[in-house]
Amino acid sequence: MASLANTTAGAVAGARKISNGKRIPIISSKSLSFPSFRPSISSLKPLIPTKFSSLSPLQCSPNPSPSTSPPSLKSRLRNGETLYGIFLLSFSPTLAEIVAFSGYDFVVIDMEHGPGGIHESLQMLRAVATTNTPAIIRLPESSAVWAKKALDLGPQGIMFPMIDSPKDARKAVSYCRFPPNGIRGSAHTVVRASNYGINEGYLSNYKEDLLIMCQVETVDGVKKVEEIAAVEGVDCIQMGPLDLSASLGYLWDPGHKKVREMLRTAEREVLKSDRKDGGAFLAGFAMPHDPPEALGKRGYHMVSGAVDVGLFRNAAVEDVRKFKISLNADSDYSDDDKDSDEKYWSE
Repeated sequence: MASLANTTAGAVAGARKISNGKRIPIISSKSLSFPSFRPSISSLKPLIPTKFSSLSPLQCSPNPSPSTSPPSLKSRLRNGETLYGIFLLSFSPTLAEIVAFSGYDFVVIDMEHGPGGIHESLQMLRAVATTNTPAIIRLPESSAVWAKKALDLGPQGIMFPMIDSPKDARKAVSYCRFPPNGIRGSAHTVVRASNYGINEGYLSNYKEDLLIMCQVETVDGVKKVEEIAAVEGVDCIQMGPLDLSASLGYLWDPGHKKVREMLRTAEREVLKSDRKDGGAFLAGFAMPHDPPEALGKRGYHMVSGAVDVGLFRNAAVEDVRKFKISLNADSDYSDDDKDSDEKYWSE
């Protein structure tokens, strides 16, 4: 209260000198000491908004009521919904904000293949928060350090790449949980995930609210996918068709018959798991030869149908193509040329 009294007195003195048109001298810390000034609470009431005058700092910033919060991704999955999302590789908050306003059920902030790190992910989370769009962070690698830093930002989900065994999956889950149930480092009193300590219920709810996704994208992972899906704490198995095609030796042909067969095998194994008894949901990427609606029909409950960079690239290429066509309207351009271009850019 003494410091508040000193500051108030200084502000009053400064205001008088300004009103008299006099030059304000530099005030030293010693000159701000007014031991005889002891304002009462009643004298400060005009400076305090009435509705906050009797509240503590924590009460002045109440947590949102759970009844008004949108349902979590986990609860929506458990209710049988099929969710549609998009991957964000650009780390552009503007594109993220546009995506959030567009109505996607979730976004994946991709630190594995995108250029951004923790700081940039924070800006992306803030961009999509305006619409309460749930965000998942894909880590650059499956490690305790990356998981800790990502989880402290407060995403609704976290995705671990290259999970090849139940052991890998159990480690991933342990990175998400505080001791004694895991090894996650704790700073829950000050990090964004707990509203910087304002959300007093964070420790009670964080496990229930967090969606843990393990990405299976190699031949070894597919061989163990049923066991991975059964690991306690694993909520989703995210299939990785591009890396799976590379693992099989078909990097340039993800639609190859052997890749499709391996993917179908993995899907069946995941779908066999009992989700009411801790089994995992199936999540995946759409491809030119495997569109989003096809994934939904095969039992995927989380479908990612686009990448922000890819959407912008396609729009830019199409924009230039149309302009070039307009300049050569009287040339030898034909529908066959158009079909050829569209096939090329869809691959």
